[in-house]
Amino acid sequence: MKKVLLIIAQQDYQDHECGAPKKILEDAGIEVVIASKQIGVCHGAFGAEVEATVAIAEVNVSDFDAIIFIGGAGAVGYQHDVQAHLTAQEAINRGKILGAICIAPTILAYAGVLEGKKVTVWNQDGKQAEILTKNGAEFVDEMVVVDGKIVTANGPPAAEAFGKKILEMLKE
Repeated sequence: MKKVLLIIAQQDYQDHECGAPKKILEDAGIEVVIASKQIGVCHGAFGAEVEATVAIAEVNVSDFDAIIFIGGAGAVGYQHDVQAHLTAQEAINRGKILGAICIAPTILAYAGVLEGKKVTVWNQDGKQAEILTKNGAEFVDEMVVVDGKIVTANGPPAAEAFGKKILEMLKE
């Protein structure tokens, strides 16, 4: 069975960006594991709650087929998080699918894994695309962008398409 890791913030993850891909993947028979800074209940920005069963520091990337960073205001806490960076880098080094939605592609940019890659990000404030380009990525203003094994999406309206794209990539 395929296994996907969703990495969310302990507080203020984006409920729909977590919930929609999780449901799409689980409905297709894929095991979804939730990780955060600590094990325990995580709180979405709009009231959702989900249990993180693994701490990001304990993640064994080789156990998963895809590593996905979920957005929301809380995801900013991972932008300069060493463990988040190491997880993203290891996913690339092991040839895993690496995904990020909303503001989370900035985490991948700061991790140094987007050099020369086409990616998207939530950019309504006009500042997030700049983070990507400063870190060597090529910003593409589309809902979902795939470049190799990296898949990015630009926010809540893209959550279903993002989940479906991850599922499609897992089946390849």
